[in-house]
Amino acid sequence: MPTRLAVAIVHGVGVQGPDFAEPMIEELTDRFAHELGFDRDEAVDRVAFEAVHWAPVLQEAQTKLWQKVDAGGDLDYVKLRRFMVDFAGDAIAYQPTPKDREVYDSVHAVMAESLRALARRAGTNAPLCVIAHSLGTIIASNYFYDLSQSRRPGMVSQAVRAVKRSTPLENGQTLTLLYTMASPLAVWSLRYRDFGLPITVPSPHLTGHHPGLAGEWVNFYDPDDVIGYPLRPLNAGYKSSVSRDVAVNVGGPLVSWNPMSHTAYWTDNDVTKPIAEALAGVWRKVNGD
Repeated sequence: MPTRLAVAIVHGVGVQGPDFAEPMIEELTDRFAHELGFDRDEAVDRVAFEAVHWAPVLQEAQTKLWQKVDAGGDLDYVKLRRFMVDFAGDAIAYQPTPKDREVYDSVHAVMAESLRALARRAGTNAPLCVIAHSLGTIIASNYFYDLSQSRRPGMVSQAVRAVKRSTPLENGQTLTLLYTMASPLAVWSLRYRDFGLPITVPSPHLTGHHPGLAGEWVNFYDPDDVIGYPLRPLNAGYKSSVSRDVAVNVGGPLVSWNPMSHTAYWTDNDVTKPIAEALAGVWRKVNGD
């Protein structure tokens, strides 16, 4: 029985439906099949995808907030203001405080549920790839950092502990590939002295589960996207953990030249092609092909 791969896809800010990852999943499946000479059914059987849909944690509160401020009087730039409620609102609400981390823990519980689902479908020892966009890159980074500090009381919340099981995949020990798109981690790092400590990719435990398997963290950013930044220049830790910062030009003629490119990474060839190639390489390595 071939070893399957597990892929978690984490969305970013804004209103997101449960099918947000479907276009990327379709494209990655087709490219993965082409790389390995599989038909589509074979490719579907080799890789388990799971969308980490955390938006419902905040959607109701954001809708109520918008209704309240909208009722307060006439507002100009309504669409831009609504974007700010969705974007800044997600980021602000997610940030834990010393006395309140309910949103942070609830979002991480969704992440735990998704990894639990992947462990059931792909196997508890499956090599794990995480693809994250925008605020989702911070969520993924925080989640795996907290797991790595699990011996420190309170780092992994009770909400997460109630969901996750002690399997290699769910503990982050099989994290092999990380792809961050449009990441504001550079701005987020201002919270920490010397711009903080990144997670280690691949996991330091990976070789114990898959000897000889290499991994990578590739950070995709569009120079026109004011939310996405390179990461390797932050400090020595990021330079060591992040394999490459890759500048891309995502989106069609309407958005590729402006900040709206922030939303256009999901099916761009410069993003999906190298991810699919890396997934195929991991599959070959763990299956001796």
